[in-house]
Amino acid sequence: MKLVVREREQLGSRESRRLRRQGLIPGILYGRGNKPHAFVVPERELRSVLTTSAGLHAILDVVLDGQKTVHPSVLKDFQQDAQRGKITHVDLHEVRLDQPIQTAVAVQLVGESPGVKEGGVLTQVTREVHIEALPTSIPEHLEADVSSLGIGDALRLADLTAPAEVTFLDDPEETVLATVAAPRAEIEEEVEEVEEGAEEAPIAEAAEAAEAAEGGERAEAESGES
Repeated sequence: MKLVVREREQLGSRESRRLRRQGLIPGILYGRGNKPHAFVVPERELRSVLTTSAGLHAILDVVLDGQKTVHPSVLKDFQQDAQRGKITHVDLHEVRLDQPIQTAVAVQLVGESPGVKEGGVLTQVTREVHIEALPTSIPEHLEADVSSLGIGDALRLADLTAPAEVTFLDDPEETVLATVAAPRAEIEEEVEEVEEGAEEAPIAEAAEAAEAAEGGERAEAESGES
C-alpha cells in the first residue's frame, strides 16, 4: 500500500484543526533512528489504505512528497473524533520487514456454543491479545472457536493455535478469551435459595433453643415436685 504524504512545517492544535477542515489528516512518521517527520495526508487516501483486507495492520510504503525513498511503516496509533468516528491524527512507525515487531491483534469469536443453545450467556472477556511477528506476518485478526463451550466452560489463549511465524506474548493459561455462564434465571434462583436458607437458619436455631429451654424448665419443675 503506497501512501504519499506531505511534510508540514507548522505545528499546533490550531493548525491541525485548519488542516482537518480541508480534508487533511495530520500525523507523525517515526523513523528508525531518524528524527520524526510531521506530515499531512488527504483523509480519503488514508482511509483507502487502512480499509483493505489487511485492516489496521497493513504495511504502508510511505513516501514523502518530492522524495523517492520508501519508508515501510505500520500504523502505531491513531485518534478518532468521538462523535463522527473519523480519524483525526495518526502515528506511523517505520519498520524493517526482516525484523519482528510487537503489536496487539483483535480476537474474533466464531462458531456456535452448545451452552448458548441451552440458554447460557456467552461473554467475550478479552478482545485483543499481544503478539510478536514479522510485519508481513501480522494477521488481520485471530479467530477463537467457541463451538466446544458448554455452560460453565471457558476458552483460554492456550486453546488457540498461533498462526505461522506468530508468537503469543500474553499468558496462555491466565488469558481468558470467552466464557459461557449459566442462564440468569438459574443464577437468581440459586441466590434466592441461599438467601432463604440464611434466613431460615436463625429461625431454626431459635426454635431449637426455645425447645431446649422449655425442656430444662420442665425438668426442674418435675425435680421440685419429687
